[in-house]
Amino acid sequence: MNCRTILMQGVIFMSLNANSAFRRQGPASRSKWSRKDATGYLFAAPLLVGVLAFSLYPILAALYMSFQHTNGIEGRFNGVHNYRIVLTDPVFWQSLYNTLFMGLLSVVLGIISSFVLASLINSLPWTGGKNFFKSVFFLPNVVSAVATSILFSFLFYPGEEGLLNFALAPIGLGPVGWFTDPAFSRFSIVLMSMWGALGYNTIIFLAALQSVPRDLYEAAEVDGANGLRKWLYITIPYLRPVFVFMVVMGTIGSMKRFTDVWLIGGTAGNPDGTLLTSVLYIYRTAFIGHQMGLATAASYLLFLVILILTGLILRTNRRHDVD
Repeated sequence: MNCRTILMQGVIFMSLNANSAFRRQGPASRSKWSRKDATGYLFAAPLLVGVLAFSLYPILAALYMSFQHTNGIEGRFNGVHNYRIVLTDPVFWQSLYNTLFMGLLSVVLGIISSFVLASLINSLPWTGGKNFFKSVFFLPNVVSAVATSILFSFLFYPGEEGLLNFALAPIGLGPVGWFTDPAFSRFSIVLMSMWGALGYNTIIFLAALQSVPRDLYEAAEVDGANGLRKWLYITIPYLRPVFVFMVVMGTIGSMKRFTDVWLIGGTAGNPDGTLLTSVLYIYRTAFIGHQMGLATAASYLLFLVILILTGLILRTNRRHDVD
């Protein structure tokens, strides 16, 4: 029995006891602590202890560490000096720019391509075809980031031996250093991340497309709207909450990019630092530079950036609802 099951049992147990006690004794006795209430909290205790020990405590400990000059074992308090160093470090700003650049392209292009693909699959007249394409496009999602990076290292090999360069050779395009040329490296990472996330995004959009009421399409057909107009003026506006969800989740995920750029560009973010992301900067500062205070300060600055971006997206959506 896992922790989630124990928590659900505790919550249900407490809810049932609270309702029965309220019916028996009336509103005045709701605040009394009973033995059955203690039993319910006892069921929830393992998961609560796990959250406190492995989530809340590390967060608070890292926050305290960000105000220390420490290597993770011993240190001394130095106030906001770590934040001052990180904010004046041009490498940090370069890593943040790389993260935002690749993240913006990945989210925008990924959502657009997956929504178009989901719309095409959803328009198929036969169910067997829908299931086939859903399975095919979802396969990259079950491949680990390590395997994906290795695969694209062969596909985007900078010499003529690379599959993509081999395909471009007959049309006169010389071998391109997809991961070795600073002009192409970030775009190559974006293509790789789009391929990995395409299946998951497509499945989400397919489920959302099937929730659009048929009455809206039938009313539009009566008014003479064709397929494209229905897609533009009914489907897309109706699925706006799904788009917001995808943008928020995609933004958070792209800001935490680490595995693929580390495997391809190393800890230096080669070529020429174009693949150095914020999380890779934090990893390099903490485990190579042994400056845990600076690394945790950079972590909280990255958290602040993610919080601001998420807040702006949600605020824009709420402003659209008001209008």
